[in-house]
Amino acid sequence: MTSLATAIIEKASAIGFDAAGISPTAPSSRRAEFDRWIASGMNAGMNWLARDPQRRTDPAQILPGVKSIVSVGLSYQVEDPPPLLWNDPLRGRVARYAWGHDYHDEMLPMLEELGEFIRHELGAGADAISRCDVDTGPLFEREIAERADLGFIGKNTMLISRGFGSYLLLGEILLTANVAEECGENVPKGTCGNCERCQAACPTHAFPAPYILDSRLCISYLTIENKGAIPEELRPKIGNWIFGCDECQSVCPWVKQFRKPGRQLFLKFDPEFCAPQLSALLALDDAAFKSRFAGTPLLRPKRRGLLRNVCVALGNSGRREALPALECAARDAEPLIREHAEWAIRQIENDAK
Repeated sequence: MTSLATAIIEKASAIGFDAAGISPTAPSSRRAEFDRWIASGMNAGMNWLARDPQRRTDPAQILPGVKSIVSVGLSYQVEDPPPLLWNDPLRGRVARYAWGHDYHDEMLPMLEELGEFIRHELGAGADAISRCDVDTGPLFEREIAERADLGFIGKNTMLISRGFGSYLLLGEILLTANVAEECGENVPKGTCGNCERCQAACPTHAFPAPYILDSRLCISYLTIENKGAIPEELRPKIGNWIFGCDECQSVCPWVKQFRKPGRQLFLKFDPEFCAPQLSALLALDDAAFKSRFAGTPLLRPKRRGLLRNVCVALGNSGRREALPALECAARDAEPLIREHAEWAIRQIENDAK
């Protein structure tokens, strides 16, 4: 590894990243699998994933002249939620990465600081261009992180780090400077072996085969990126997840053994945010929703999407004390919320028979 590459990785650690590596640029080795995945419709409503696959699978299409990619990771493991709260059917579950401030806002300034350091180290005369990304650009960031030796891609399609399990947020800096000339391409260290716990744990059976995720069945997709109604046959399987899902990660032996908090403690378990009382969420109007979740990932599905999810979770609770809040939601001005509230009411009433 060059002295500059070593300095970059050391600086990334000093800034606060929990993992960092550098890899030479190359087109994705998984292009054929990606094309088949798109052709099968497993990208669900995420139509942007199908646009310009050449650009998505070749970093040179994003930044002409790119020669190196710096890949960084930030742990989002904090404390484990108390089982009494986490398993309360009248409380919702929020995926771990969203337990606080939006990680984009946390990571991007750190990446930009690292980018400034790299430009300074290259010298004023160097004609180098860089671009920072925190999962907002069309990059195969898990494959890039795998090449940079941050971990290996597991059967649940997550990057699994030998130091942090899969609770690792990823970011990249694309560079036209060749700082990876002596790094070479790493051979992934680690494997899932014969383990298929993530496949078996998925409530909706979203893994048709190892290393393949069908987004149409994924709870994270259904509760966040999906803009419409949740298919009725899937609603009972969602349980009390209202934003994302960690089921396939939480059962992973690598996660159980190696997860640990990072140094950037921008997340914490707050019951009223991470496992909020569901009926209280249904009382939020648009202004209250935006105020309560300002600066957090939970703004992404908007009020209509989050309260849709809340209705499903309450319907799955089977608890009659949820009926007053659901009956109020059944009169909401938003049709999507009304329809899911009506379904939830039927579920609870049928359970009581």
